Amino acid sequence: MSATVPELTGLRLPVPVATSQGTLALALLPRQAPPAGTPRPAGPGARPGAAVVPIDRRLRRTIEEWTQRYAQAAVEIVGGDRPVSQLVRWTSPDVYADLKRRAHLVALAGGHQPGLARVQVVRPRVHSVHACFVTDEIVECGVHVRHGERSRAVAARFERRGQRWICTALDFS
Repeated sequence: MSATVPELTGLRLPVPVATSQGTLALALLPRQAPPAGTPRPAGPGARPGAAVVPIDRRLRRTIEEWTQRYAQAAVEIVGGDRPVSQLVRWTSPDVYADLKRRAHLVALAGGHQPGLARVQVVRPRVHSVHACFVTDEIVECGVHVRHGERSRAVAARFERRGQRWICTALDFS
């Protein structure tokens, strides 16, 4: 006795295809005005998007040097060469937890304990720091890190709390 198997056919509904399928939908026409809600810069010759807080050159240099030392320590922590506790005074709890997690993951992959001794064959070096003062109490920095022949970018945000600058955001890319 042979059982007959009914023939199954898939039901496929037609799907309309957008004209930007598979690409980024970008508006390629130039803007005639700044985006809505953007504060207009004051003063003659002011450009939209160029409104930053004017900061004394010495303060800018001091912050960039401090940021360079902080970023150098952070990349060494993530690589396993330093203990994360070295940055606890200058780091928010969220950033501290992220640094600790990253160091632990790298240590697991490399089969070592994080922060006990130098483990990286090639030491990462902070190549440059560029600071942008959002206010006189908040600075955002872009950091260029060289790791041998490779480069990475690190973005950091520091906020002044009393007499101390605290890292409130740190993003490795």
